[in-house]
Amino acid sequence: MDSLSSKAAYLKGLYDGMELDGDKAENKLIKKIIETISDIAEAVDDVCDAHDGLEEFVNDIDEDLHSIEEIIYDEDDSEEDDDEDEDDNPIDLLDYDDEDEDDDMGFFEIQCPNCNEDVMVDFETLDDSMPIICPNCHQEIELEFDCDCDDCSSDDKDS
Repeated sequence: MDSLSSKAAYLKGLYDGMELDGDKAENKLIKKIIETISDIAEAVDDVCDAHDGLEEFVNDIDEDLHSIEEIIYDEDDSEEDDDEDEDDNPIDLLDYDDEDEDDDMGFFEIQCPNCNEDVMVDFETLDDSMPIICPNCHQEIELEFDCDCDDCSSDDKDS
């Protein structure tokens, strides 16, 4: 099937080949209609080209997302079946079970008193005196620190 642009060019060629008198009103009208059809055909071709580019881009994103889903979901399923692949799972990078890693990373784990879910908190959040909001239940977590040092216990005795 011919493109709209080629069909419009064919109509323009027919008009030019007829050598019609350009001073007559009906011939001026036909010429303007053919020019308008040419402009519309060009605009539609541009839209189709842009659509094709966007379609290719969306397909690339879909393929990338599918790859990520395979990594996340397939390895989670295989982890239940076979625990030997733990080092290969990128999700394990977020798992801070080792206390030494917590200190090195600047994070520690607390349990939310509202929903009882474990929450990772960084030390900077405590230093900034910012409230800690549970990502699961969205409630503020109030921390109480018990200290066994001599300074704190002498302060308690003086009070």
